[in-house]
Amino acid sequence: MTRLQRMGVWVAGIGITAAALTALTLATTATNAATNAATNAATPAAEPRETAATGKLPGAGAQQPLKAAASPPAKLPANLPANPPANPLVNPASGPASRPSLNPSPGLSSGPTVPPSSAPAAASDTGAVTGAVTGAVTGADTGAVTGAGQRIYERTRPLLLQVRTLLKTQDSQSSVGSGFVVDSSGLLVTNYHVVSQYALQPSRHRLVYASADGKQGALELLAFDVVHDLALLRPVDPAALAGRGAVAIRPETEPLARGARIYSLGNPLDVGFAVAEGSYNGQVERNFLDTLFFGGSLSAGMSGGPALDDQGRLVGVNVAARRDGEQVSFLVPAAPVSSLIARGRSAKPITSPAWPEIGRQLMQHEAALTQRFIAQPWREAGHPDYRIPVPQETFMRCWGRGSPQAARGLQFERSDCEMTSRIFVNNSLLTGFVTVRHETYDGSRIGALRFADRYSDSFRNEAIGFDERNRTAAQCVEDTVGVSATGATGARGAPKDRRAAALPLKVVVCLRAYKKLEGLHDLTVLVATLDQTQAGVQGRFDAYGVSLASAQRLTQHYLDGFAWTAPKTVSR
Repeated sequence: MTRLQRMGVWVAGIGITAAALTALTLATTATNAATNAATNAATPAAEPRETAATGKLPGAGAQQPLKAAASPPAKLPANLPANPPANPLVNPASGPASRPSLNPSPGLSSGPTVPPSSAPAAASDTGAVTGAVTGAVTGADTGAVTGAGQRIYERTRPLLLQVRTLLKTQDSQSSVGSGFVVDSSGLLVTNYHVVSQYALQPSRHRLVYASADGKQGALELLAFDVVHDLALLRPVDPAALAGRGAVAIRPETEPLARGARIYSLGNPLDVGFAVAEGSYNGQVERNFLDTLFFGGSLSAGMSGGPALDDQGRLVGVNVAARRDGEQVSFLVPAAPVSSLIARGRSAKPITSPAWPEIGRQLMQHEAALTQRFIAQPWREAGHPDYRIPVPQETFMRCWGRGSPQAARGLQFERSDCEMTSRIFVNNSLLTGFVTVRHETYDGSRIGALRFADRYSDSFRNEAIGFDERNRTAAQCVEDTVGVSATGATGARGAPKDRRAAALPLKVVVCLRAYKKLEGLHDLTVLVATLDQTQAGVQGRFDAYGVSLASAQRLTQHYLDGFAWTAPKTVSR
C-alpha cells in the first residue's frame, strides 16, 4: 500500500517524489520564461485561480474546489480567532518594506516605497527622531549626552556616510540609508536592503554617498550577503575616501558583557548624522540567524550604520527595531561583516541583476534550515487522541489560544508557531522561514452535521497563493494518507479498536515556484483528520524558499508527526 493512496506520487517510507514535485512546477516553466523579462514592471496580479484539489471533507455535502485565492480566507468556524498579530519587529524606516522579524529587513533605510500588506508598515518620517540635528549626540535612556558618546562620534564622524539609491535619469532618491568605511582604501559597508533596488535593477538605479563633511560621489556594488543583509561598496573614485582610516572590528575573542554601553551611528530620517547610546543585551534568543539585541533607539535612515563599543570598534550593524516596545532594536553581528569584506574586497563591480547570486545564497540557507529543522523531534501537543506535530522552540516561537470553555458551539484550540527570521529580497519578497499551525476541534455541542459543515469550511478556505510578480500560482495535489500510531504506513480498515488501523488524513500539498530565483519554491501542506464525526484536527505547514528536495523531506517529516496517541494501559 502506498503512503498516499490513489495519489500515484508518493512511495512508502519516502513521501512525495522529486519527480512528482517537479511535475507540479512544469506548468510554470513557460510562464517563467515569458515573464522573467517583464516582472520588474509593476503589473496587476493575475486573477486567482482554483487548484484541481477539492476541499470538501466526507459527510459535508457537495464538494467544492479548494481555492488558491488571492483574497483573504473566508471566515473560519465560530469563535475561531484570527492569526496572532504579526511579530511587530520592524526596521523603523520609512523606506523599503519593513518586515515582521528580527532578521535584517528593509527597514532602517528611508524612502517612499509602500510596504507590502503582509508586513507592518514602516514608521513614518513624522515619528520620533534619534538625534534629529546634524552632528547631535543623544543618550538612549534619558537623552543625556555622555562624554564617551561625544568622543566616539567625533572620532568616527569622518568614516560615516549616507548611502543613497537614485533613479538613473534624475537625482530623486528612492531610498537612503547609512554606511561606514571599513578599510583605508575607502571600502564601505551598509545593509543589502539599502542597495537592493540597485542590485536587482542596476539599469534603472545608481548609488551615491554623502559624507558628514559634505563630500559626495558615485558608488559601485562589489558584493553582498542577502542572508545577513549586508553589502560591500566602493567609491567609483577611491581617492575620495582613501586615507580616512577605517572602523575597526571588535575581535570575537573579546565578547561584550550584557549591559555594556554601545553607540549606534547613522543618519536618521535624512536629517543629519547622529549617535544613539544604548546597551548591549547579547544574542536574540530563539532566532535562527545570529542577531544582536540593542537596548537603544534606531530610526529610519540608520540602516547600515555602525554600532560601536566604548573604544570605537564595530560590534554590529544597525538593521531593525520593534515598534511595540521601547529601546528594542537589532544589529547584524560583526562576524559576517568580516567575511563579506574578505570575499568581496577584490570582486568586480556588480553591473547586472543579482538574481543568480541571490538564488545561490538562498539555496545554501534553505539547505541549512531544512537540515536543522528536520533534526529536531516534534513536541507533544497533549491531545488525548492524536499525536500532532508541534515544533521545538529552538528558533521558533509558538502562541496558543482557544475558545472559552463556557462558550456554546464549536470548541477549539489553536497553536501558531513561526520563525522570527526573515530574509529580505525585495520590497515584496520575504523568504527563508518556516511556519507550523494546528487547530483542534470539538463539535460535541453542535452535532455531527453542523460539525461536518464547519470543519470542512475551515479546511476549504485556507489561502494558498496566486500568480504574482515574484511567484507563480500554486500547483496542488491531494489525496488521503493512512498513518499508524508510530507514524508509519498502516493498512486501512475498521477493526474494533480504531487505533489499530491507520489514522486517515486528508492531505493537500502545494508548491509555488519563484520566477526569478530558479529552483526555489514555497511549500504548503494542509492536513485534516477524517476519523471522527464530531472532532478532529487540522494542520498547516509552510516553508518559504526551499528546493524540491527539501520540500520532499519537509513534507514527509511533517506528515510523520501525525499519528494516534499510544493507547492508555490500565493496571489490574
